[in-house]
Amino acid sequence: MEKEKIHLEYVFEKVSKNILWNHLTTPTGLSDWFADDVSVNGSNIFIFSWNKATQEAECLSSSHLSYIRFKWLDDEDDTYYFEFRIHTVELTGDTALEITDFVEPDEKKETINLWDSQIKILRRTLGI
Repeated sequence: MEKEKIHLEYVFEKVSKNILWNHLTTPTGLSDWFADDVSVNGSNIFIFSWNKATQEAECLSSSHLSYIRFKWLDDEDDTYYFEFRIHTVELTGDTALEITDFVEPDEKKETINLWDSQIKILRRTLGI
């Protein structure tokens, strides 16, 4: 079954791009909200751990303070990835986080709920 691309956007008031960027790209930052533990093997393989499960993702590309794109290594289809993209909302000056992910059509609602839950943790971590 082909996966469906989803785009989610979350707005963060009074959060600098630098602080958000560190939470999206460093093992320490990602361990605060995305996984129980994160480490980096070499320069571009991130190892994510949840309870006793471990999953590896390759950082495919990034641009400082703009975006970072990962691909799960166990996903055989090279067209699928997940991406965090940061931009400034023009009207308000707030910082926005866009997430792109690929999901099985029957898991779309569950995946969106999971991202919403993770972002709530990120907001608490950021103190907002």
